[in-house]
Amino acid sequence: MKISTKGRYALRLMVDLAEHPEASCVSLKEISERQGISLKYLESIVAGLVKSGLLDSIHGKGGGYKLNRPAENYKVGEILRVAEGDLAPVSCEACSGEKCSHIGECKTKTMWDKLGELINDYLDGISLADLLAM
Repeated sequence: MKISTKGRYALRLMVDLAEHPEASCVSLKEISERQGISLKYLESIVAGLVKSGLLDSIHGKGGGYKLNRPAENYKVGEILRVAEGDLAPVSCEACSGEKCSHIGECKTKTMWDKLGELINDYLDGISLADLLAM
C-alpha cells in the first residue's frame, strides 16, 4: 500500500483546519498558501471530503471550509479512505467487486487479510487531535 499525494494532502488539509478551530471558515486559498499545495489540487480533494460529510462548505463572502466535529472525532483512516479509496495492501483485497480466481486455494489470503486489518486498525487509532499533539 502506498499513500498518494492526494491522501497526504487530504490529511494536511484536515490538520490545517484543525489547527484553526477559532475560524468560522477557512478559505482554500489560505490553506494553499500555508501548506504549499496547488489551489486546483486542493479543490479536487476538498470536494470528496465535503461529499463524504467530513467537512462543511460555506458559500459566499467569508465562506470556506470547516470541520463539522471535534478534531478528536476524526480518524486518519476515515480521511485516507475518502481520499484514496480502499486501504487494502494488495489489489485482491480491495473492494473492487471482482473475485480473485485463486481465492479458494490462495495460501497468502489470510496473511493479506490480517495485514489489511492491522493497517486499518492502526490508522483508525489516530485522530486529527493526535496529529496536532505530535
